[in-house]
Amino acid sequence: MAKKAGAAKSSAAKKPAPKASGALNILIVEARYYNHIADALLRGAMKVLDEAGATVTRLTVPGALEIPGAIAMATAARKKQPYDGVVALGCVIQGETYHFEIVSNESARGLMDLTLQQICVGNGILTVDTPAQAAARSGDDDRNKGAHAAKAALAMIALKRNLAS
Repeated sequence: MAKKAGAAKSSAAKKPAPKASGALNILIVEARYYNHIADALLRGAMKVLDEAGATVTRLTVPGALEIPGAIAMATAARKKQPYDGVVALGCVIQGETYHFEIVSNESARGLMDLTLQQICVGNGILTVDTPAQAAARSGDDDRNKGAHAAKAALAMIALKRNLAS
């Protein structure tokens, strides 16, 4: 049964990104705490956004906990030329302390708060138990969560535009 679920996820990941009509101005905020994972997530996201013809602005922050605040600052500063959507990229790996739960939960909560402000966010922050799990979810294949986050942001932009028309 687990194989069937995995197969369904893989085929879903191969679906093309939704088409949002018009120009796309996307902000990527990436936590660089694990540079090699961040690079891989960024490659996945950029592949999807390049295929969509998006213009991309990148901001880097030290860790995942800083991502929602950076998004809030960047979107507030761009009122005249707002971003159509945002892709959040980062990685939190379980350690020996409670810090993992704080960073994982609060970064996710911060992103959810932004979506409730009608900011189209794709969440590509990995929360994993091991570095091997992070590598598996950021590789150059259909499981790359950076690509998934970019597709999610595009889907939300398309939804928002459709609802506005």
